[in-house]
Amino acid sequence: MNDSSWGAPPQAGYWGPTDQGHGQAYGQSHGHGHIRSQGHGYVQGAAPAGPAYDAHEAPQTRPMPIVPDAAAYGGNQDDDRGAAQRSGPPVRSETNPEPMPDSSEPAPTPQKKSAGRDLGAAIGVGVGLGAVIVASLFVVKAVFVGVVAVAVVVGLWELTKRLEERKGIRAPLVPLAIGGAAMVVAGYVRGPEGAWVAMALTTLAVLVWRMTEPPENYLRDVTAGVFAVFYVPFLATFVAMMLTADDGPQRVLTFLLLTVVSDTGAYAVGWRFGSHKLAPRISPGKTREGLLGAVAFAMAAGALCTQFLIDDGAWWQGLLLGLAVAVTATLGDLGESMIKRDLGIKDMGTLLPGHGGIMDRLDSLLPTAPVVWLLFVLFVGSG
Repeated sequence: MNDSSWGAPPQAGYWGPTDQGHGQAYGQSHGHGHIRSQGHGYVQGAAPAGPAYDAHEAPQTRPMPIVPDAAAYGGNQDDDRGAAQRSGPPVRSETNPEPMPDSSEPAPTPQKKSAGRDLGAAIGVGVGLGAVIVASLFVVKAVFVGVVAVAVVVGLWELTKRLEERKGIRAPLVPLAIGGAAMVVAGYVRGPEGAWVAMALTTLAVLVWRMTEPPENYLRDVTAGVFAVFYVPFLATFVAMMLTADDGPQRVLTFLLLTVVSDTGAYAVGWRFGSHKLAPRISPGKTREGLLGAVAFAMAAGALCTQFLIDDGAWWQGLLLGLAVAVTATLGDLGESMIKRDLGIKDMGTLLPGHGGIMDRLDSLLPTAPVVWLLFVLFVGSG
């Protein structure tokens, strides 16, 4: 409580109003001792330190307590106020006191952690996608290449649509879609050389296509287009190149299983034990405990898959493969989270209930594909 709520303290040289019962006022001046006067008014002496107010005009910020038989203020004013509060009636505080906890009320029940998505829909969609992928993967390889090409085209559509909606960036979709599908097919048919040539031609097509529109923001639009060429179809081409090996379906299945297991381990461990944020500015939901869970789950699955699915594979190679998948999948997820934060959106699309869009499922797969392809080539060769 500040001093102003108690009114202005008496000052030397200031004469207050006389007591109404006696009609007397007392004061103190320098060198004259005590001077007594009758009635109201001022006594010659030291100049008043502040303006004089009549008793009925004195401003008060709050009513003062009545102090019976108390001496005038003097000396330490804080002590006087404390004495006044003790001897007079209680003063109501202007601040609301904290309510005391009611022991009769039951303690609030802690809220359970929420998954944040429709888990039933997410599981259903995931099982459906897995069935389509596995069926196309082990029946006819070319069908699976078509599935990858379709996913690339839809992912490009989602990415360019969000860029235009949120940032006004108009990356040309037509050359991106045609060139992206061609890159996947070229990687499967001609290998790395075909993928590089298709990427170069797609980039050139993006530059030329944008020339048909006004030059304003040309550099911005083509830069976004070249980024889209690399981010979606070029990285997806490594999945098609994995498929060209004799045990290609097993390699692709291992790649998909390790990525899914890594995401599942990160989610399960992070949801249950996560308390230390991994990258709060990018993705507040990810934790360090979740990353450890991703590494553990992916390494275990990698050892099993490499030992029993890959020709000439060894379990220790699977451990390294699982570690690499956990790291790249997490980085891919954080990378897309950064893009979505920049765009101010939660999901890239709504095509897959419980998951978001196609790009929300490709975020961890795309950067993982070239790493898995390279490690397979190093461990067991390209054939």
